[in-house]
Amino acid sequence: MDARQLWSGGAATAVIAALIALAGILVCRWLFGIPVLAPRQDGAWGDASTAGYAIAAAAAALVATAIMHLLLIATPRPQMFFTWVIGLGTVIAVVYPFSTTAPLSQKVATAVINLMLGAAIGSLINGTAARVIGRRAITGDCQPSYPSSVPGN
Repeated sequence: MDARQLWSGGAATAVIAALIALAGILVCRWLFGIPVLAPRQDGAWGDASTAGYAIAAAAAALVATAIMHLLLIATPRPQMFFTWVIGLGTVIAVVYPFSTTAPLSQKVATAVINLMLGAAIGSLINGTAARVIGRRAITGDCQPSYPSSVPGN
């Protein structure tokens, strides 16, 4: 595994996640007039909570990268386990807004943004991991050399 490339991909994913969060908030506020994180009077850019949401999205991508790194080191099928972790985390993030007392439109808007974030982070980190895993192909007469158990061979 090339850890440097994994973390470079994780950093790029963090930037993309922050941009998805920002774009989702702007689309909800500008096009649909739905305040996702701040009251409508805060304008399209909202208040510090907009930046906080984008930073949290970037942090989630970095946490996902750390989880993938640990799974690559410790588990036999890291990408399968990662898909489950991200999938369940995304379900929690999508369902959570519905536990609040916000209007239904705000719950749906936040859930959609969270779903997009989960899908993007999961697919980008999984794709990065597939690229950084070193695989050796055994072809033709090129067989790996194993130590012989017979002395003198």
